[in-house]
Amino acid sequence: MRMTKINLKNDASLLLIAIFILSASLGTCYGREGKHWRPSEAHPLKKGQGHRGGHRHHRQHHHRLSPKVMGDGYTVPQETMTSLAGSSGSTTTFNVLDYGAKGDGQADDTKAFAAAWAAACQVAASTMVVPSGSVFMVNPISFSGPNCKPGIVFQLDGKIIAPTSSQAWGSGLLQWIEFTKLTKIKIKGQGIIDGQGSVWWNDSPTVNPTEELDSVSSTALNSTNSSNDTISTNLSNMPSTKPTALRFYGSTDVTVNGITIQNSPQTHLKFDSCTDVQVFGVTISSPGDSPNTDGIHLQNSQNMLIYSTDIASGDDCVSIQTGCSNVYIHNVNCGPGHGISIGGLGKDNTKACVSNVTVRDTTFTGTLTGVRIKTWQGGSGSVQDIMFSNIQVSEVQTPIMIDQFYCDKGTCKNETAAVAVSGINYMNIKGTYTVQAVHFACSDSLPCIGVSLTTIELKSVQGRHLYDPFCWETYGQLKTTTEPPISCLQKGKPSNLPSKLVSC
Repeated sequence: MRMTKINLKNDASLLLIAIFILSASLGTCYGREGKHWRPSEAHPLKKGQGHRGGHRHHRQHHHRLSPKVMGDGYTVPQETMTSLAGSSGSTTTFNVLDYGAKGDGQADDTKAFAAAWAAACQVAASTMVVPSGSVFMVNPISFSGPNCKPGIVFQLDGKIIAPTSSQAWGSGLLQWIEFTKLTKIKIKGQGIIDGQGSVWWNDSPTVNPTEELDSVSSTALNSTNSSNDTISTNLSNMPSTKPTALRFYGSTDVTVNGITIQNSPQTHLKFDSCTDVQVFGVTISSPGDSPNTDGIHLQNSQNMLIYSTDIASGDDCVSIQTGCSNVYIHNVNCGPGHGISIGGLGKDNTKACVSNVTVRDTTFTGTLTGVRIKTWQGGSGSVQDIMFSNIQVSEVQTPIMIDQFYCDKGTCKNETAAVAVSGINYMNIKGTYTVQAVHFACSDSLPCIGVSLTTIELKSVQGRHLYDPFCWETYGQLKTTTEPPISCLQKGKPSNLPSKLVSC
């Protein structure tokens, strides 16, 4: 009998051990399948821990880094070699909501954006997500390299708004959102960057920063509208230096796709010292009377491609400044605005160089000019090898313009030196104008040469020419008859052309 009892006890012990082993192995299987325990509503996670409800779909099927909680409550993933490794086709996603962003249009989400970027920066081909359905108020911020990994995607599907209080801007800043010294950086999505520029514009109406985002929650709408009430009171307190909404500096292989940039205090999108840039499917929008709100500004940048983009602004739709070459613009809709301009170049007796620019298959509606080259007296350098083709204009004041006497202030001093303008080609430019079809005002000491016009068909809206085409010291060739006739263009080259020019 005693032996039987001992056997039964041993059997029971073995059974308990078997059950324990089975339970452990089942837990292991669930862990490998990615089925983790989630807390109930009665046990919410603290800020900086785990997932935010309702946003998990942005991160499914992505490798995530283990976060560590910083002193300010925002999380930055641990930088371990294990977490940086992964399959060649995988990416890592960093959602700003996981780093403390509120997305209510009122709270300051700057630190959350900085923390999310710091995490994404450490992982090649990572994605920083600004999710839809939220409005994020972000103070001036720089997403900077050069120590970031290449291939970062900034996925913008929500809305980012600029602060409207003068305290956020100090004595004045040149940019609001900046990406610097990065390689293979991409901003894409269906989201909006709103500079809330009306607070900077002297007499422009207040703009509602949330009216375009239909999916935003009522909480975000109400809070953003309440912050909007302060715009008129802040007007006189804003610094005189107005920021660019979105700037890229010193970066290579840059893509901007799909997003909307609106109501910038000044320029909407700027590229400075960048190479290999693509901008497409972008919408840029500000009122036609908003001051100095250029759409896209290019400076010291090469290999630029801009296409399938709509631009409405209070200044140049595209402004091409010194140091730019190999710029290709096509299928852009411009208006309202001042047109697409090369320059102004050579201000304050500086040297300026622009070459190999093509603008084609582009429409201008109700703009100040269509395609324009503008230089200051006293400058040096050159503008050369420019092609404007397949341009459609509608009620444009002056569709074709070269102005080597450009001056944006009351009076400018007459000077002999000038930026040389040569090899400028106009082909297949058609439509209507309101003031003057062609205006060529070139330097007395350095005339424009190599200007060619082919298939120019421009008709006055009034049915008669308010002003005939104007040419001053402009030399080149009419390859076809033009409407209106451009008889002022001189053939060949001028006799007084300097033998030696300032080279670029």
